Amino acid sequence: MIDSKVTLAGVELKNPIVVPSGTFGFGREYGQFFDLSELGAICVKGLTPQPREGNPSPRIAETPMGILNSVGLQNPGVDAFIAGELPELKKHDVKIIANISGNTPEEYGGMCEKLSAAGVDMIEVNISCPNVKAGGLAYGTRPELAAEVTEIAKKNSTVPVMVKLSPNVTDITEIARAVEEAGADAISLINTIRGMRIDVNTRRPILKMNTGGLSGPAVLPVAVRMVWETANAVKIPILGMGGVSKGTDAAELMLAGAAAVAVGTASFADVYAPVRVRDELFALAERQGLAHISALTGAAQPW
Repeated sequence: MIDSKVTLAGVELKNPIVVPSGTFGFGREYGQFFDLSELGAICVKGLTPQPREGNPSPRIAETPMGILNSVGLQNPGVDAFIAGELPELKKHDVKIIANISGNTPEEYGGMCEKLSAAGVDMIEVNISCPNVKAGGLAYGTRPELAAEVTEIAKKNSTVPVMVKLSPNVTDITEIARAVEEAGADAISLINTIRGMRIDVNTRRPILKMNTGGLSGPAVLPVAVRMVWETANAVKIPILGMGGVSKGTDAAELMLAGAAAVAVGTASFADVYAPVRVRDELFALAERQGLAHISALTGAAQPW
């Protein structure tokens, strides 16, 4: 049997399959179909300091190779998560990653402090959020803003901090280096790519917020490219994601440099996708004669 363990930001995962923020809720629904302990880690739905209702509907739209979403970070708030959801998650033998979003560095710091004390295994910092102090610019679009929020998160966290990068930038490596220098323990990428669809009959955008984030199989080549570029630019580990629906997809991201891989949008069509992808990945590694699944990481051979 292949050794399935991997290490991400100093945290040992029993296998490299993670479910990313925004696609798995807090695990209650999926837990009706399979044991959550089958996963390497669960990254919970994005948390904010206060409860959020999210954006108005329609906020999900299908595309030929994925979906557009503009859910708007609907969540019960960090305090409600700690009181009501975290105790249930802790009943499973799975690492827990808390994803956080804020509009000021102070909001990020406060959530890091609370979640660290509550006992999550890692914190994922979403830097696709607008910084109200910087005129609404997203943290992830400027190296200095990305570094600022990373430093605040690290200062207030007692668990590893992973920073989730936005692909909606000219040079992903510039942001990656900035958060590494600011102390990030790991990087996750990619977040969704901005997209839009229009109803040709009503002539209105299909999403109420006009644009949304594209995810699903269509973004896999972009994710592989950005993981590859980032892995060659930084030394900290990477959680790769974007369009993974098969074991070969997961293997591509690992070969590009990811230490672990997240399976997200595929779960909407197939609730068993994360465990199926895991099994397909293991079968591929065994066919190639690998003793450790981690041997895939960074093993691509460029021309």
